[in-house]
Amino acid sequence: MELPDIFERKEVRESIRLALVEDLGDVGVDVTSESLVSPEAQAEAHLVAREDCVIAGVAVAKEVFLQVNSSLAIETCVADGTSVVKGTTVLIIRGSAKSILTGERTALNFMQRMCGVATITARYVKAAGNPDVDILCTRKTTPLLRPFEKYSVRCGGGVNHRYGLFDAVLIKDNHLASWEKTHGIGVGEAVAAARAKYPRLKIEVEVDTIDQLKEALETKPDWVLLDNMPPPVLRECVALCKGICKTEASGGINLNTVHDIAQTGVDALSVGALTHSVPSIDLALDFI
Repeated sequence: MELPDIFERKEVRESIRLALVEDLGDVGVDVTSESLVSPEAQAEAHLVAREDCVIAGVAVAKEVFLQVNSSLAIETCVADGTSVVKGTTVLIIRGSAKSILTGERTALNFMQRMCGVATITARYVKAAGNPDVDILCTRKTTPLLRPFEKYSVRCGGGVNHRYGLFDAVLIKDNHLASWEKTHGIGVGEAVAAARAKYPRLKIEVEVDTIDQLKEALETKPDWVLLDNMPPPVLRECVALCKGICKTEASGGINLNTVHDIAQTGVDALSVGALTHSVPSIDLALDFI
């Protein structure tokens, strides 16, 4: 599995720094470790999965510890995107015991969330049972954690949709309601207007009915989002879109429905649940 470099986004290291500041406060001190752990004390700690999961965030956890103390020695035992069983050692950290304790919770907080996203994504990919269909994440991410969560989707075998509001046009129902109220014309003209304004960006439009889809297709969007449609209707829409644009199914997609929807011929399924309601994976840091 080829994964992007999570640190390509400059905000990632800064987010890690701010997470440490959040934990250490304005004084920048771990008062418990300062009270009880000698500055000379050395330790070896193993970051361990306490349940079966897909790993994501190894480099993030490593960066946490290195921001605390750049002299810590960190050994990566498992790569991101790897499925592991309970008891697997993911990272080994050696060096200052005080520094390891200071970074422990922040590193675990990031990785537990990231592994949770990767693990649920992998379940959706498996349940879909169709390698030709992309499982997409959405913008339903935790504020300020978007780069971490979107990267984790990739670790689970999913695909990132647009990153935010700036890198692709997605005309949804509320956009259309505002457009039609202001201009008195429909979805096809809305696609054309977006194309004229941002000719270099992908243009996607949400449709709820076959009639609305037919109107949208007249102006050839790059994608159509087929919202809350049952499989028979999705198949009909896919046939209409063939040779014109790509298709994305959205709405009502869960682990019980994803397989049937993935067999309709759509190019992609978007699933907000990959990021908006994911339980964290149980990880631990054990001193050896």
